This record gives sequence, C-alpha cells and structure tokens, in this order.
Amino acid sequence: MLEITDLNVFYGGIHAVKDVSMRVEPGQIVTLIGANGAGKSSTLRAIAGLVQPRSGSIRFRGKEIVGRPTEAIIKSGLTLVPEGRRVFPNLTVRENLDLGAFGRSDRAGIAKDIEWVFHLFPRLEERQQQKAGTLSGGEQQMLALGRALMSRPALLMMDEPSLGLAPVLIESIFQVIQKIRAEGTTILLIEQNAFAALNTADTGYVLENGRIVMAGTGAELLANEDIQAAYLGRKKT
Repeated sequence: MLEITDLNVFYGGIHAVKDVSMRVEPGQIVTLIGANGAGKSSTLRAIAGLVQPRSGSIRFRGKEIVGRPTEAIIKSGLTLVPEGRRVFPNLTVRENLDLGAFGRSDRAGIAKDIEWVFHLFPRLEERQQQKAGTLSGGEQQMLALGRALMSRPALLMMDEPSLGLAPVLIESIFQVIQKIRAEGTTILLIEQNAFAALNTADTGYVLENGRIVMAGTGAELLANEDIQAAYLGRKKT
C-alpha cells in the first residue's frame, strides 16, 4: 500500500531523514520507534506532503505522491493525525468532526461514519455540542483521531497518539487502534511508548539519527535485548 524508497529530508543544513526505505502492507499496523529527533515525525510529514523531500520516492497505492499537495494526498486516502492533537478549540466537537469530512459529499456515508466515531468514543457523543478547547487532553486526542477517520482513510498515520495521556487512556487509545484496523484501515504509527507500539504492531522499524537501524515484527523487536535496553528500560543480560 505504501512504499518508501531512499527518502531524504533536510531542514536547511540539517539532514533529518537519511535514505529511509520501508513498506506498509494493506491491513497492517506498522510502527516507527526512536528517540526524539530521530526523524520519525519528519518521515510522516514527508509522506503527508507537509515537507518536500530532497530525494527519494513515496508511492501510495502504486502512485508516486512526492510533490503532490497535501489536500490531494488526503483525497487519495491517506490521513495524518498530527502530534499535539491540533483540534479547532473554538468549534464544537461535532463541528470538528464535520470538518474531517470536508472532501466528501456522500451525506449518508458521513452520517454513518459519525455514528461509528461516536461508537468508538462515546465520550465525544456526550460532548458533541461542547467547544473542543474545553475538552481534556485525552478527549482532544479522541477528537483528533475521530476527525481523521471522517475522511475515511485507507491509511491512517498517527504521530504520538499517547503523548501526555494517563496510562488508562493510553490503553484505551491502543484498543481503539486495534478496532480501527479490524474495520479495514491500515495504520502507520509513531509512538514514544515503545512497548505499547510494538505490542500492537505487525511490523516495526527503529530510527536512529535519521536512519533505519533495525526492522522486524513487533514481537521480534520486543524480544530484542538492544531494543529492551534502549527503549524499555531493561538491562541487557
């Protein structure tokens, strides 16, 4: 579904992403883990068209998307939930969700997807007339995710969905991620909580200083002593 080949991203003289190649197959949950500044968010931003890579290829559903505007990429079926939620604080929950469907005209389908979002996040239904800026951090994360789902993406990218959330909410968010995949949406996930990410993912990639240094199934990476020492706080035997 998504194939990235030799991707390079620069910010001025800073080489943020270095020859990254990776694949996301239909129906998978794929995660990128790494320390802050490793190049994870830059990779997602390049896929979404928010930054232009210096070189490399990004093919989505067999078509090259490098150089295409973000709006066109979204309409092709790829959506990003950015780090920091970025809901519209002065709009209601329902208005935020409606904006997620801005590129659609199928009213019946939009209404059905609103019901699905409310099924995933009953708290949003309870607060649908409440201003988004008055929601808790966890509720805003639910809204950001629900808003992204309203575009009905084939591939959903999430940048740090558990950032700043209490452990019980982190568990809830990852349960929802599994439900979204079960409904047929492919997921590419960036996450500081390496245990939760790898425990959920089919495939994982490890980024260090802009380069992929390790790849494998989620279970393989969880069992790797180097990963455990670097990201899970466990001492090597």
